[in-house]
Amino acid sequence: MINSKWLKRGLLTVFIGIAAVLPFAAGGCAPGDGGEGELVVYNARSETFVKPLLEQFESETGIRVRVLSGREELVNQIEEEKNNVRADIFISNDAGAMEYLRRQGLLESNDSPALDKIDQRFRAGDGSWVGLSARSRVLIYNKDLISEEKMPKTLKELAHPAWDGQFMITRGGNSSMVTHVAALQETWGDEETRAFLSNLSENAGAITGGHTDIRRAVGAGEYPLGLVNNYYYHLQLEEDRHNNVGAIYPDQGEGEIGAFVNVAGVALINEGPNKENARAFIDWILEDEQQYQFSYHSKETPLNPDIPAPEGAKPIDQYRAMDIYLADLGQHWPGAKELIQESGLDLGI
Repeated sequence: MINSKWLKRGLLTVFIGIAAVLPFAAGGCAPGDGGEGELVVYNARSETFVKPLLEQFESETGIRVRVLSGREELVNQIEEEKNNVRADIFISNDAGAMEYLRRQGLLESNDSPALDKIDQRFRAGDGSWVGLSARSRVLIYNKDLISEEKMPKTLKELAHPAWDGQFMITRGGNSSMVTHVAALQETWGDEETRAFLSNLSENAGAITGGHTDIRRAVGAGEYPLGLVNNYYYHLQLEEDRHNNVGAIYPDQGEGEIGAFVNVAGVALINEGPNKENARAFIDWILEDEQQYQFSYHSKETPLNPDIPAPEGAKPIDQYRAMDIYLADLGQHWPGAKELIQESGLDLGI
């Protein structure tokens, strides 16, 4: 049982070679040496989701793919390496992080026609980053503890006293939370967002390091509901037990703001050592088959509405999404963490 308000879960930076032929150490080379026929990828996405695609790209093109996998710290690493650029591509789970890098001058513009497959709301205006799959914020719930009819239908309801202690959220510094807060700032303004976060953190029954803790605890009946990205709901459904869960997309009524849709995608790093290979990779991954595969393993939804959603996932055009351009969130992303702290919701636990 999870009976503490605060749960601790450390973040581990890992260096991962996607396959035996891919590690940075192979051949005695370092990442970013710029050897002919290479592509250096900094990956903030789960290795499980990117490994098959990167292996496929290497097999089809003969371009050797070298990967450094980690989490949020890769944004800092790209900043630190701006005078000695080592990576070509950044694969991210967060539009806010990609747009932040663009605003720091660390991404390179891209005018490839392949980008036109993705709605302008989900890519940078200069094409330097592009979303591939939707990561929508939903409320997962345990069907044994609460019915869909009795579920809160809007995000703001979580801040009401009636839901005190009944739900779970992640720590404030979780990348999905930070960008969600940036979207609320864009929509509500700082004052309203700060007040909402203050009440949200006070009401939360548990605050966790990540969404996996939430889906498992809700599935086990430790809490009735929790705020997660949509694919965590699908992952819980696939568990052998504790899978009697449902999910609702909040704020779907007329005049309501809609669910926040973040994206996982790919960014072109400025002055990367293998520019042509990097641009070729972006064009390749935007092809329909690769877009589907990018979404399939994680149960996310392709941003191209012409590509079928994975089984059980809700297509992007079948629910109301917040009417914002993700690129507009870059101006809020650095300050979102400050606002989170001001509200009393700790960045870490």
